[in-house]
Amino acid sequence: MQSNPTFTLSEEEMRAYGYKVVDTIVNHFKNQHKKDPVFNASRQEMDSLFLEQAPEEGKDSKEVLDFVIENVLEATDILSHPKSYSFVPGPSNYISAMSDTLATGFNIFSGGWVNAPAAAELEIVTINWLLKLFKFPTKKGGGIFTSGGSMANLTALVTARRQKCGDDFSKAVIYLTDQTHSSNIKAIRTIGFRKEQIRIIPTDIEFKVSLNKLKNAIAKDKLEGLQPFCLIGTAGATNTGTVDPLVEMSKICKQENIWFHIDAAYGGAAILAKNGHQLLKGIQKADSITVDPHKWFFQPYEMGCLLVRNHKWLSKTFTEKPEYLRDIEGNTSEINFYDHGIQLTRRFRALKFYMSIKTFGLQSFREAIDYSIELAEKTETFLRKSANWEIVSPATLGIINFRYNPIVKNLSEKALDDLNQKISQEIINSKEAMLVTTVLQKQIVLRMCLINPRTTFDDVQQTLEKCETFGRKLME
Repeated sequence: MQSNPTFTLSEEEMRAYGYKVVDTIVNHFKNQHKKDPVFNASRQEMDSLFLEQAPEEGKDSKEVLDFVIENVLEATDILSHPKSYSFVPGPSNYISAMSDTLATGFNIFSGGWVNAPAAAELEIVTINWLLKLFKFPTKKGGGIFTSGGSMANLTALVTARRQKCGDDFSKAVIYLTDQTHSSNIKAIRTIGFRKEQIRIIPTDIEFKVSLNKLKNAIAKDKLEGLQPFCLIGTAGATNTGTVDPLVEMSKICKQENIWFHIDAAYGGAAILAKNGHQLLKGIQKADSITVDPHKWFFQPYEMGCLLVRNHKWLSKTFTEKPEYLRDIEGNTSEINFYDHGIQLTRRFRALKFYMSIKTFGLQSFREAIDYSIELAEKTETFLRKSANWEIVSPATLGIINFRYNPIVKNLSEKALDDLNQKISQEIINSKEAMLVTTVLQKQIVLRMCLINPRTTFDDVQQTLEKCETFGRKLME
């Protein structure tokens, strides 16, 4: 094939190529439930398909696309599959997928106002939608869309450190629990805190922070001349869906002058549920909140979000004034989002959120979230009626933890751990469902995260029946 140093295709070629891409995506949305959600392959198998030197000469575009459709798009777990229960599934939606295609196709730079005022405005508008949902001040508050919860948490902690500690954080101490998401620990270490500056507070039997132990830790650190500066609460723990006692934690933070960050990456969207305000009571008292639209707001990866009570906290933390940006600063109402976070070059993430909310309306999102919560509760009721299952952590915000434990067998804890680990492995090997384990109270348990609005109770029952079949065979 001839070289193409302008990287252009004819109008006819572009349309044909684009139509095939769209047809492929439509086929995925329409037929994914008919496929197995699990794909396994070794490094050797992948190397045999893909390993090669970068080609000096190009190939026909249709040939490359066909190869990718057959060997790349099919070689992955389907996280939007109705029987993908593990981690946090990614159900996504077609409107947002196409919106992302538009943003990428136009290659919109969403860092500064002058380059794309509409993109910046849509980020302001959609951030304000979220501020209002969480009862943060819409005039004074602010936020930024990030690649995910990890980057949102990192951005929050850098902001908290700047606001509470200034340039000297040598004596600063941060508090979290044994159920706080691991991205927070990664963020804390990334921004230069030593292990000795991190306090991991044990949780109680409901996997919520022990308030007494938290108060004791803060008091001890103050007596030793240290500076308690940040407390991380969880609104929807990844393991269990549990929400910390946010009201009580906020009171501690106010009394001790501590920054209160709430990691609601998983559970934040439950604010739209029927009893969401009760479930997330106190979330509006945070200084900052992480929310992940690519989880329970059904957006494609990557899309996280950080909300703060005062937008100036972000600009005062991240604004830099290099010479090459001096001509594009604008006025203070025209927000340059590269001044509100770590990234300078930013993709146009707000578009998919904006278009999907405008297309479906918040009521559709409310109903989808209510459905997920009710499905988990229905699953818990079903399991409790069986002599073969034990609930370890009840249905909370769409997550439930349980283990196969036939009463008549009177199995030891070690035997139960081995049995449930093997059931999970057999399910994954069957490729019929993605169901992995976690560890709660030193027990290996099966965990279902049921946030996919297209997952039915029949899907759940079929998976549980398959688990019982494997369990019986493993005990023979």
